[in-house]
Amino acid sequence: MEPVASGSIVTLKDVAAASGVSISTASRALDERTASRSAAAAHVRKVAEELGYRRNSFASGLRRGETRTLGVLVPRLSDTVMALMFEELERAASSRGYFAMVATSGDDPNDERRAAETLLDRNVDGLILATARLDDELPRRLRERKVAHALVLRTDGVSPSALGDDEVGGYLAVRHLVDLGHSDIAVVTGPTFTSTGIARLAGARRALGEARLTAREEWIITGGYGIENGFSAGEALLGRDNRPTAVFAANDNIAMGIMAAAHRHELKIGEDLALVGYNDTPLAARLPTPLTSVHVPLDQIARTAIDLIVEPGAEPQVRKSMPSLIPRESSGAPLVHGNGK
Repeated sequence: MEPVASGSIVTLKDVAAASGVSISTASRALDERTASRSAAAAHVRKVAEELGYRRNSFASGLRRGETRTLGVLVPRLSDTVMALMFEELERAASSRGYFAMVATSGDDPNDERRAAETLLDRNVDGLILATARLDDELPRRLRERKVAHALVLRTDGVSPSALGDDEVGGYLAVRHLVDLGHSDIAVVTGPTFTSTGIARLAGARRALGEARLTAREEWIITGGYGIENGFSAGEALLGRDNRPTAVFAANDNIAMGIMAAAHRHELKIGEDLALVGYNDTPLAARLPTPLTSVHVPLDQIARTAIDLIVEPGAEPQVRKSMPSLIPRESSGAPLVHGNGK
């Protein structure tokens, strides 16, 4: 293999010559979209690496009318689930030869629209939205404009969507508490404008119904997904004589807020109050009382979202990944007398 002159830019022609193949063969071997596993392609890639060749994906994408870039819109990156989701989307996009860039929008629909337009102004090949509301106009507008897009973690039921099966997840959480002997079970769920909030509550109600338990409406609390929302709900539920013995919190942030409220009321999680969270964030297993939580396969959801954009038109358009329950100390041991009081 002849060395390339020091300081010069290594071209595709240089790689082809050093590999002993044609320029078109070298180009195909280095195209991340095809990722050929043949021995010849592997040889070309090895030579390219030794020469220090860098493929200009942006320029080649422009020639095809693509930028190989995807825009990801999340409410906020301070939310652990959203940050983890973006990391998984970034990895999944990279494996398909795409670069992912993120923008945040908060919960305001106008800010969401502006953030989406900012990403589109950068000629992204598609948008992935983790912001969808059931009353959100943005997915409809994207469909009308024929903009490639996918919703992630949430769905409006129409646009291509990749998410966990939230109804199954809510069912698993409450079924676990029922199986431990609890009958006085509260549910603290997310906003009613999100598919997650509605579906997790529906699953919880199904588990209660199967056990012939009636959910007390004062023990069903809807609100935001922040720790402060969980603390407020915990205060409302635990600051009374007639309190639940178990709580399903529809995400781990809510669960941590309820833990703080329980501590304030001198209740021990796992003994005086059983608690189940949702999403199984990394902190859940490392809390002073490790949190039982519903695990959602974010990596699988991310790969599905990328597929929905890269391979549009495949059925079904709304694809759900199966969650699983991870039992830990916060849900406690089975009750002996049913209601734990």
